[in-house]
Amino acid sequence: MTLLPVLRTAGLAVALASALPALADPSLERENLARIQHELRLLRAQVVSAGQVADGKARVRFRYDWLARDLDLIAASIDEHLDAPRQPRAVPPLRGDYRN
Repeated sequence: MTLLPVLRTAGLAVALASALPALADPSLERENLARIQHELRLLRAQVVSAGQVADGKARVRFRYDWLARDLDLIAASIDEHLDAPRQPRAVPPLRGDYRN
C-alpha cells in the first residue's frame, strides 16, 4: 500500500480550502476544515498501518512516526483555529524530511 495517493488527496484538500475567497462564508470554512480534519484522521490511520509493516532493518527507513507527528500538529492547528479568537500565534515547524 502506497501513501502517495493519500498524500496527494490530503494536499489537494488543503490547497482547495486555502484557495477560498477572502470573503468566504464562515460556516463554509468550518465545513471545509472539518472535511480536512476527517481526511487527516484517515491519513494518520494509514500512516500508522504502513509503519507497522515497514521493514525496520532497511538501510534507509521512512520515519512514519515523524509523519504521524506532523499530521497531529496540522490537525491540532486546525482545531486551534476553529476554537481560538482571531489573533496571531506561534506554529511549531513541521519536520518535513521523513527519511532516516
